[in-house]
Amino acid sequence: MSEDNAIKPDNTQAADTARKMPRSFAALESIPFRWLISSLGTFFLAMQGQLVVRSLLAWELTESTFSLALVNLVIATPMSIGLLFSGAVIDRVERRKLTIISQAIVLVNELIVLVLLVAGKLEFWHLLATAFVLGVNFPFLMPTRTAMIYPLVGREKLGNAMALQATSLNIARIVGPAGMGLLIPLITMPGAYLVSILLYGFSIFGMVKLPKSYPDNKNNKGFFTDVKYSFTYVANNKPILLCLVFGLFPMLLAIPIISFLVVFTESIWQVSETKLGIMMGSVGVGGIIGSLLVARLGDTMKRTRVMMFAALTFGVFLAGFSISPYYYVALPILLVANIFANMSQTLNQTLVQLLADNEVRGRMSSLMMLTVGLTPLGVLPVAYFAEFYGIANTMFVACIMLVLVVLAFFMLSPTLRELDKDSRLTDVHELGH
Repeated sequence: MSEDNAIKPDNTQAADTARKMPRSFAALESIPFRWLISSLGTFFLAMQGQLVVRSLLAWELTESTFSLALVNLVIATPMSIGLLFSGAVIDRVERRKLTIISQAIVLVNELIVLVLLVAGKLEFWHLLATAFVLGVNFPFLMPTRTAMIYPLVGREKLGNAMALQATSLNIARIVGPAGMGLLIPLITMPGAYLVSILLYGFSIFGMVKLPKSYPDNKNNKGFFTDVKYSFTYVANNKPILLCLVFGLFPMLLAIPIISFLVVFTESIWQVSETKLGIMMGSVGVGGIIGSLLVARLGDTMKRTRVMMFAALTFGVFLAGFSISPYYYVALPILLVANIFANMSQTLNQTLVQLLADNEVRGRMSSLMMLTVGLTPLGVLPVAYFAEFYGIANTMFVACIMLVLVVLAFFMLSPTLRELDKDSRLTDVHELGH
């Protein structure tokens, strides 16, 4: 594809448009965005499915629970470190090519595991080595796609596009593990692994169908100067800084409850593993509903106010969940809590993308992804205090803290409270297509 057909960073006109779509799916009028979200969906569908297979393989090879934690650690460590630097790379190179190369490395990496598995030569250290490769490449996959959305759909449909992206991720979180659980007994573990690799291949094909996407790099700064500028830019841009800090609190105070659902089901309600699975599924369903609500409302709402209201409501419902003595009462409460959690998170990410200049959009995407990666930090204090005061009491206090933090932001931060009036958010219709 020639550079003439590439997406220019200041061009908010979609490259190709299809017929008029319902408001909830307005961003899908952009045909390139359809390819982008298809590529994203199939990639995460494959990745979520392979997380199940890798866990099973690690268990079969070692029969050690520590091995499961070790595989996750080997992925998470380079991913978290890489997110500090990947944004500077994303904002310096052609983004479509970077994504294709990273995905191709992942595909080859997983193909090696499949060959070793079929040949009966797979060892645990192979899983660790290939897990490390996944962790290194991940920072160049999700943030790069997020940075590409704005030029494909424009300011007017950015919020809808971000919501649809969140919807596809939540669907992948449900369908990926469940689908792999069904496939393994039917076509064996190597067959299921091959299905994931084919999905990775389709994801690459979807990226090839996109036009090139160049960042608006207006300077010739060195790489590490660009990395430093990521934090300087945020420090000097108070609205973006406040949004990033605000989005971090639910991740640290309330989202960790997902890691302790098994404690609730076994120790408090004393229900079966099946009911735990249903509860985990409700988390994903709530996420899908929340992101679709954001897609439906689009630009008709005050994004910042709804973001704060959704975070507040999330904390209130999750507090109710944590002290519920009955499983069937807690289940719908958790569903509603996750609807509001996803609404707040999706709106938070949309605000950062709207407020950021295109030259740093990749770096802002990486920083947003880093806040998600910091969720395990919230697990540690919750686990510590739960040993002394019980998981229900600990989570109830954490949720009350979240409610107080949101109220403090609303009352003490006029910048965030009045952010909906910012010209970068209110001129979407003038700059839209």
